[in-house]
Amino acid sequence: MADGVFVHQGKHVAVDDPARGDSANLGVVVGQRCAAVIDTGGSAATGRALRAAVAALTPLPVCYVINTHAHFDHLLGNAAFADSGARFVGHQELPAAVAASEEYFSEHFAAERAGDTHPLLPADGVWVANATRLDLGGRELLVSAVPKAHSSADLTVLDAATGTLFTGDLVFMARLPVLDGSLRGWLAWLDAAQAQTLARIVPGHGPVSAPWPAAAAPERAYLEALQREARAAIKAGDFLEDVLARAEATPPAGWMLTGPHPRNMSKAFREFEWD
Repeated sequence: MADGVFVHQGKHVAVDDPARGDSANLGVVVGQRCAAVIDTGGSAATGRALRAAVAALTPLPVCYVINTHAHFDHLLGNAAFADSGARFVGHQELPAAVAASEEYFSEHFAAERAGDTHPLLPADGVWVANATRLDLGGRELLVSAVPKAHSSADLTVLDAATGTLFTGDLVFMARLPVLDGSLRGWLAWLDAAQAQTLARIVPGHGPVSAPWPAAAAPERAYLEALQREARAAIKAGDFLEDVLARAEATPPAGWMLTGPHPRNMSKAFREFEWD
């Protein structure tokens, strides 16, 4: 996609689709000394396929496996890299988020984990509080932690050499964004990030490359509408049940996979309810 930057495009499928293990965009950046993997996919099989693809791209070792957040489709492939010697990198809240999800993963994603017993995260990972730089040899990645936004443990990865920003699920394209953290925080990140000069972004879902900041315009419009509708419903004294019924009956136009919309509305309503 750019010099030394490679992206595997995930499929646009719902969480109950058999292909859900390969539904997120995954990245690889190759330096002179080693390579970094950015997200590993939603299954052990996807992780193994990614590891094989990296080996076909370069004889250099993978020195870092970076998880952009704790959702299944971005990290259940971690097990494929457990014995690779790579350092695992994530937000400082990532271990807690993964630990809180372990039971859910075991119950609902047993097929994707395929009986693998490796922990999803090692105890000695690099857990980022603010920002850190990772040296790949003649090439640095800037890994930046984000306050609660799409989730509680989002981070971005910037390859300054090519002006490429891996956003994880801070940017959704084509399929409806999923709110699992803070709507305020997500909009605040979009406001701050809009000023960055980038050659391209790699969204967590959507095309392998997109222009910035235009790529985030539909997402911003959806999140702002979510905020307006939640606040208007609260001001009007509406019950959450009625708000959810309306959301179920009127999915937002222009998006694929709109099933999460009622849940997004519920999250937004509860976030603003006590303003």
